[in-house]
Amino acid sequence: MSRRRPSPASDAGELLDTLAQLSGQILDRIKFQQARVELAAALQRHVLRAELPVLPSLQAAGRYAPARAGLDIGGDWYDGFRMADDSVGFVIGDVQGHDVEAAAFMGQVRTCLRAVAIATTDPAEILRRTNDLLVAMDLELFVTCSFLRYDPATGELADARAGHVPAVWARADGRCDIILNDGGLPLGIRAGERYPSTRRLLTGVGAFVLLTDGVVEGPSYPIEEGLKRVADLAGDVCRTDPDELAAEVIKVADLTGHSDDAAVLVLRHGGLQEQRRGEV
Repeated sequence: MSRRRPSPASDAGELLDTLAQLSGQILDRIKFQQARVELAAALQRHVLRAELPVLPSLQAAGRYAPARAGLDIGGDWYDGFRMADDSVGFVIGDVQGHDVEAAAFMGQVRTCLRAVAIATTDPAEILRRTNDLLVAMDLELFVTCSFLRYDPATGELADARAGHVPAVWARADGRCDIILNDGGLPLGIRAGERYPSTRRLLTGVGAFVLLTDGVVEGPSYPIEEGLKRVADLAGDVCRTDPDELAAEVIKVADLTGHSDDAAVLVLRHGGLQEQRRGEV
């Protein structure tokens, strides 16, 4: 008994049906991915658009540059907010990767830091508690960051670092240091990690420049060279507006050939009277 072979028309119809189903699935996945990206980008814009605190003795400014590879979003951010004891907290951070998950994790870390800062304003303790919380959440991502507490009543700046890039501190008298204080592991890796803190009095006019590694390090650009470039830019802090300095520092990222996103946070200390004395 001979079998009837399917007609070419039947084969073509089945193939078109299969292609239509596959095309529909692909379109659904594309729409889902687009929705995820748009949500992550909106979260990132909301975080970076947050207004930084302004004090008579301290001015803050930030800049951000998106990644050049993959999705046009990432996990770098900066933040500043007033705390319960009338001090001000500043943070800059860099989440592993630059994709939708990194942007979402960035939002979670920012929320954790702000929540922990309600209970304590000590930078080392804020990082310790946030780290333990992130480890307990088991999200399989980690983040480097620096947290600073500025007390406007005393002029004291306390800071702690979790695997993050060193800051640059420039003063109007010409001194400029790369702050290489000890720090701990990035947040989210190991529970029980301790984070040393450093305290210093901010006298006179100067600027702290905090950044992520996308600003100062690239495939053919060593971090030492990038930090030196930032230190050179921060040198003339007496006459430099913090917003202008942040805009100049973020341009260093163009020299590194980086593919990561990049963020800069400038904290310029010294009141207007001190600035005018320096210009006489």
